[in-house]
Amino acid sequence: MIALPDWRRQEAGQKPDPKRVVASLPLALLQLDPDLIVQAVNPAAEQLLGQGARRLIGKSVAELFEFDEPLILGRLAEGEAQLFARGVRVHIRGQAPRPFDVMTSPVTHCPGWQLLMLHEGVGVEALSGDGRGAGGGEGIALRAPDVLAHEIKNPLAGIRGAAQLLDRKLSESDRAMTGLITAEVDRIAKLIDQMQSLSRRRAEPAQSCNLHEAVRRAQAVIAAGAPEPVAIEEEFDPSLPPIMANPDSLVQVMLNLMSNAREACRFQARPRMIVRTRFASGIQLHAGPGGKPLRLPIELRISDNGPGIDPSLRDHIFEPFVTGKKNGQGLGLALVQKLVREMNGRITHDRDELGGWTHFRIHLPVAGSVAG
Repeated sequence: MIALPDWRRQEAGQKPDPKRVVASLPLALLQLDPDLIVQAVNPAAEQLLGQGARRLIGKSVAELFEFDEPLILGRLAEGEAQLFARGVRVHIRGQAPRPFDVMTSPVTHCPGWQLLMLHEGVGVEALSGDGRGAGGGEGIALRAPDVLAHEIKNPLAGIRGAAQLLDRKLSESDRAMTGLITAEVDRIAKLIDQMQSLSRRRAEPAQSCNLHEAVRRAQAVIAAGAPEPVAIEEEFDPSLPPIMANPDSLVQVMLNLMSNAREACRFQARPRMIVRTRFASGIQLHAGPGGKPLRLPIELRISDNGPGIDPSLRDHIFEPFVTGKKNGQGLGLALVQKLVREMNGRITHDRDELGGWTHFRIHLPVAGSVAG
């Protein structure tokens, strides 16, 4: 047994003060109020940010940090979500960007209050085989998407070329199908470009667009690729104004959700899928761009009468690698949520057990309410 010095034996029986425990943490910890304003920090946070608590308290998260991963600010805006992101590049004002492990957690019994924690870790970039370490940009985790993208985009180019050749031989009435193939190849190639970089700085720019045109485009793709299509019922509000979104990202979101809905209900005696649009006043993000509240009055709902998602998975369906499908990868809904958040939107899921419906609801801003 190791003998303790006299001073250690005297203090060993003392119960640590919670404030001293927090002050002793090696990771930076910031306490945020519901408006994402810093209300308390520990010494590690002061050291990381190069400022004392007096100067940090009262500042917003947006004033202190810029995250390459937009999911983090999205989770903070929700106020009640937990997040652990490894190896995220963080821009601290006045410092060069570098990778951190970032954690968020709600404060128990204090609605809206959160903890933001940062630890300077090696991140996934440190898995490089050449010893360059974090930030080298040539690690295994960063090279793999490049190889995968190359292997996918090469055959895509062949498909596009074949569609163009067919287009020359078809009548005008049949060219809609080759046009659809070409447009989808272009969209997929663009999506691969977006996903190729794991530390993409900015989301694809949003613009004013027609929600119903994006829905119809996704419907055409679903109908063309489904051997036994489930009829899609429309409940559109034709008076809706243009929305602020990225059209290609919106089509990708719709394809994922409508494909899931079709698969979920196709074995029902009377399979039904409904796409509904409406104006939903009162929905808003607590912290939009620049920390200002952002209204999300346009609702897009995709519903199906399938058996629904396993209750044990419902609270985790937007997390990566969570799936109820036998051969699913668990990435589709995680990508959907990421794309929706990049458009300053919000997506939710609920189950109507009495009526037998599963609903996915997307809320988006009106064009002009946020800068593109």
